[in-house]
Amino acid sequence: MITYTWTISALDCRVSENGLSNIVKTVHWRLRGEDEGGTTEEIIGTASVGEPNPDNFTEYESLTEEIVVSWLEEVLDVIAYKETISETIDRKNNPIDITLPLPLRS
Repeated sequence: MITYTWTISALDCRVSENGLSNIVKTVHWRLRGEDEGGTTEEIIGTASVGEPNPDNFTEYESLTEEIVVSWLEEVLDVIAYKETISETIDRKNNPIDITLPLPLRS
């Protein structure tokens, strides 16, 4: 089983727009997977989160990781990212290609 963890690295914001301030426009994120054996893989990206809804706007100071991750889950193909991470971890644990040392010769 793989455990997935989001990390929010940065939030790019518009200073002011339509009476709102510090409006998140782009989220810089990482999605990390780790299996029981400690093998990890990570995908890093950015995502535009669209225009704010003035009726449902969360002030910048009130944002939580949970809120920002929910935005990402709305705009990203999280299932595909998790599948990619899972496949890469599997390849790390069960490689089909390797580089061997040169055989010793006398």
